[in-house]
Amino acid sequence: MIALARKTLVYEWRRFVPSVFAVGFAGVLLVMQAALVLGIFSTASIYVNATSADLWVGYPGTQSVNYGRAIGPDVEMRLRMDGAISAVEPYIWLDGDWRANSPDAEAMGGVSVYLSGISTAADAMMFDRVLAPWQRQLLREPGAVIIDRADLTSLASREGDVAWINNHKVRIAAAVDGLRGLGGVNVIASLSTVREIASVPEGQGNTYLVARTRPGVDARQVQQRLNSEARSFGPHETWTAKAFAHRSQMYWMFNTGAGAGVLFMAIVVCLVGAVVTSQSLRTVVAGSSREYAVLNALGVSRSALGRVVVEQAFWIGAAGMVLAILASVALLALARVYRVPVALNLQAMLACAVLIAVLALFSGLGAIRGLLRADPAALLR
Repeated sequence: MIALARKTLVYEWRRFVPSVFAVGFAGVLLVMQAALVLGIFSTASIYVNATSADLWVGYPGTQSVNYGRAIGPDVEMRLRMDGAISAVEPYIWLDGDWRANSPDAEAMGGVSVYLSGISTAADAMMFDRVLAPWQRQLLREPGAVIIDRADLTSLASREGDVAWINNHKVRIAAAVDGLRGLGGVNVIASLSTVREIASVPEGQGNTYLVARTRPGVDARQVQQRLNSEARSFGPHETWTAKAFAHRSQMYWMFNTGAGAGVLFMAIVVCLVGAVVTSQSLRTVVAGSSREYAVLNALGVSRSALGRVVVEQAFWIGAAGMVLAILASVALLALARVYRVPVALNLQAMLACAVLIAVLALFSGLGAIRGLLRADPAALLR
């Protein structure tokens, strides 16, 4: 009977094409929704992921990078004295109001920006995965800033233009890719420029300290030791880079309205895919009901017919999955061209594949319920 399922798919392929497209459509919805969720919320930790530091030190209980508070200057001295740490670097995070010097700026008004003050040293860690050494060197000019190329339109500015942040004059020295943030526009400047904008004296007002451990040293052990000694140097807490990035993403995903909305849409997408796939397979089974009735009347058991339908659902799911992969690759490439925040990892891809297989299987099982309960004589009428 299993051979019957494959032969039916081959010789009556036109009947099963809509089901394959239905499964593929559901798969594309799942993959793109997962890519958007991961891409959108990965921007919440762009500060951490774009930096090569092993440890982050900030105010205790900080849930996300953009909620940091200033820590005391003694903390930096404590890190520099630690033998397991090879480099320490201050990082200032500041809210700002951007006003462009262009005709379009008057209609747009002020734009909320996230201003990052970083070191301009050649071996600096902050954003070293995004900025080239020559771009970091441009920040040594007073008032020079770097933004993401995709945010130029939002800021009504072009590369080389002059603008104001909190009534302080700045100039766009360069535009790069990979700095788009969640909830605002990321603007990078030197520590001296940001301190001038924030009116903070040198050596004070650091929002975070980032550190690199020596080769062979376990960053997690250093983090635990530093936290156990935290009370002696003022309020601060240490996280590994991976833990802090995950902490920021989880906060935006589960503790904000934006995260709840995106997750709700993901659930709706799953339900839509399940309904579309189930109804498509039900239609296929209903179209073959007379053939199944004849086989049942000839002595083929209903359980054997059920296995035929389940195998058909398996092959339909496999074909739909291939179609979903091809369509998703094309859509993801298109999204990257237009700088839409999308990201996929192995776990997400495996989860989508399992969900597609489960949708196809349960849709097949749902489709044969009516077949198993029906009277063969009634199906032959």
